[in-house]
Amino acid sequence: MACTGIDNIAEAITLLELNNWDLVAAINGVIPQENGILQSNFSSEASAVPPASSSSSSSSPPSSSTSAFCPINPTSRHIVERQPRMLNFRVEYRQRSVELVLEEGSTVGEIKQILETELGVPASKMQLKGWKSGDVSDSTLLRSLHLPKNNSLYVLTPDIAATASTSKNSGLQESLNQNFMLIISHREAQRDYNLNFPGSRTIQEVKRNISDLTNIPVRHQQWEGWPASASDDSMTLAASGISHPCHSLSVCRRSAPANAQEPTEECADVHMISDSEGDDFEDASEFGVDDSEMFGMGTSSCRKSPMMPENSENEADALLHFTAEFSSRYGETHPMFFIGSLEAASQEAFYGKARDRKLLAIYLHNDDSVLSNVFCSQMMCADSIVSYLSQNFITWAWDVTKETNKARLLTMCTRHFGSAVTQTIRTYKTDQFPLLLIVMGKRTSNEVLNVIQGNTTVDELMMRLMGAMEIFTAQQQEDIKDEDEREAREMVKREQDEAYRLSLEADRKKVLKKKRKKNLTAIRLSLEQALPPEPAEESGEQISKLRIRTPSGEFLERRFLGSCKLQVLFDFVASKGYPFEEFKLLTTFPRRNVSFLDPGSTLLEAKLFPQETLFLEAKE
Repeated sequence: MACTGIDNIAEAITLLELNNWDLVAAINGVIPQENGILQSNFSSEASAVPPASSSSSSSSPPSSSTSAFCPINPTSRHIVERQPRMLNFRVEYRQRSVELVLEEGSTVGEIKQILETELGVPASKMQLKGWKSGDVSDSTLLRSLHLPKNNSLYVLTPDIAATASTSKNSGLQESLNQNFMLIISHREAQRDYNLNFPGSRTIQEVKRNISDLTNIPVRHQQWEGWPASASDDSMTLAASGISHPCHSLSVCRRSAPANAQEPTEECADVHMISDSEGDDFEDASEFGVDDSEMFGMGTSSCRKSPMMPENSENEADALLHFTAEFSSRYGETHPMFFIGSLEAASQEAFYGKARDRKLLAIYLHNDDSVLSNVFCSQMMCADSIVSYLSQNFITWAWDVTKETNKARLLTMCTRHFGSAVTQTIRTYKTDQFPLLLIVMGKRTSNEVLNVIQGNTTVDELMMRLMGAMEIFTAQQQEDIKDEDEREAREMVKREQDEAYRLSLEADRKKVLKKKRKKNLTAIRLSLEQALPPEPAEESGEQISKLRIRTPSGEFLERRFLGSCKLQVLFDFVASKGYPFEEFKLLTTFPRRNVSFLDPGSTLLEAKLFPQETLFLEAKE
């Protein structure tokens, strides 16, 4: 405090944290440049300097040898020249990221000039956001912002799409800088509103302002007076074709939701004016709006239907009602809320493949807080916030206005995140709501990275979301690496197991084949031994001479007594390796399947006498 003049303890602690609690670095970051850099060993160097004279030495009070921080004399020859302090910037634009390093003496405009070269976006179209001190001008010196060494910013270009046809209409840029007076007649309330808007304001933004003024949601507004060229709500007023400087319009309610009560005439004109849009209205008092109405705290007859019903049977039904009511109040442009239980949302965010995981954003709404309407309309419905949440987060919401719903939420949080998170939510008072909890899934337990309160700005909200994403991305890369290594190990194990299984199967087949071959050999030998002896040709009995052709083309020849049974013939063929179960015995002409005949009949009865040629064929 003595060296920097900072009397805010919170700010001093923040500076120390940004400089890793290096006291010298923290002071060097805020003291004026002309005072030089304060060295941590200044005292030791100063003590080594001999005094200019004995008289001056005796008349000056001795300095404390333990103090490293003392007022610096700019004329002293012992002051170390301050080197230019370099600042690091990481600038996000859509899907791109640009790293910059600039001297502290540079201006914001110089950053834009560098980004114009890197991004191909005109500097005049850029809105450089993320400054902790709010919006700054192009001529602002970085030194005056007292920035830490590492900074994160992001670029918005809301006018690029609207001004893409500038080359075809040279007067459009001039129109963007003009003011338009819109005379808007609210037919149901029989009131006229005279509103000033810059030409760069979009039709959608006008409709949202009218929604605040008339309590008619954008999707229920029915307009008359817009020119035919104003076909897209994303068009600016300058490009819409309305008359300058004044243009007359009228609006009324198209239809009301079936489950919503029509507003009474007393609250038809209750509206809200945010800090960022207050300059667009000539005077809020001319509409007869008091402070309580401006912040949505009118009488009970003007209260809107609740965001979430009490005692809903399941979380999915409650979230469907919440989403419909949110859209009715603030328009269709809002984060896509996950429809389902908190457990299902956690599963979706945390427990898929590492590459597919996301952060979980839990939005907690409270209608009794004066910040809810502003936070929802200005932060949660901002295009940049909606886009960033949809790309990187699973967004789940709950309404804690009713005590029963709040108790139900605390039970769910205790079950999924532990009692510490539940106690954290309990500590927040009603006027600190709404809250946005950023939760990251980890191997052992889920971790709440950040709790964002309702009293914030779009820039600060975006910066805190981006900060959470940086932490999450680092963790995700580690998880992806671990998962890839694990899958590689499992793949090798599966291949080894499959090779082992195939080897076992081959060994089993070999054993079975060997065993079967051994059995067949034994059967063949037994059949061969059981055959009657082959009769001689001159035995004097009726002899049948058979010639049998095998599938390999060889021939088996043998003599049988005509009185022999067919079973003897079948056993003879089986003894040669052609079992009856696998082969059939056929005559040549006429073709007969001898295997179908009665094994007990004789060769004479089977007409296989005195000689016959047969052939073997495998059964199908």
